[in-house]
Amino acid sequence: MSLETLSSSPAALLRWYLDAGVDEAIGDAPMDRFAIPAAAPASPVAAEAPRAPAHAPAAPVVRAAAPSAAGATAAHLAAGATTLDELRAAVMAFDGCGLKQFASNTVFSDGNPQSRLMVIGEAPGEEEDRQGKPFVGVSGRLLDRMLASIGYDRSNFYITNAMFWRPPGNRKPTAEEVAQCLPFVERHIALVDPAVLLFVGGLAASTLLANPQGITRLRGKWNDFAIPGMPRPIPAMATFHPAYLLRTPQHKRLTWRDLLAVKQRLDESAT
Repeated sequence: MSLETLSSSPAALLRWYLDAGVDEAIGDAPMDRFAIPAAAPASPVAAEAPRAPAHAPAAPVVRAAAPSAAGATAAHLAAGATTLDELRAAVMAFDGCGLKQFASNTVFSDGNPQSRLMVIGEAPGEEEDRQGKPFVGVSGRLLDRMLASIGYDRSNFYITNAMFWRPPGNRKPTAEEVAQCLPFVERHIALVDPAVLLFVGGLAASTLLANPQGITRLRGKWNDFAIPGMPRPIPAMATFHPAYLLRTPQHKRLTWRDLLAVKQRLDESAT
């Protein structure tokens, strides 16, 4: 098509632009994207604002209170449970978490509640939701093999999750959903009163340690888990989730170190 035709026919010109991939008008004047823009004048308010020191200490992480009425209800129900059976019944009766309406089952726990080792994962997956037990899918079978390597199986460890219901599509739980389950999880730990806690995955670790860092930074270090009403702090170790290890098997060696540290602490506390 000639330039003369394009200049005399707006419709032909628009068709030519569309064929060339131009489908949006940004402005009437061309803009040099490589030009360095002039610095904007400083705001008088911003200029007077005090600057934080270059190496200001980080604010301490404080466990936040449940931000909703549902969270307050969960705290009340959890505090009233004096046995694991009562706590299970309280969780089953709690309707304040929206995840429950999409789940097939409430996933409470599995294993031996008299165990000295309590394992806490993240949230139920599809198979867990179907069976109503934590860690029974592919990730669960890997976790069983991992713990068997240090001499533990479901007859001598106890396992639960930070969430009792599967999020739709295995999405990440929201902060509100986590807060609604947290009082039950904390009461769960207090009632079992294990010698050692093992947090599996970033959600469990960051929530229960009240630390926003990722699992790569949290794993492999001992922390003391303590909440009001507990007679003593409980040593807690975080490690990678088996689902992550299935995707990145090169990190299994780091998890093996974490498990050896857990076994050593359990052996020491038994003497």
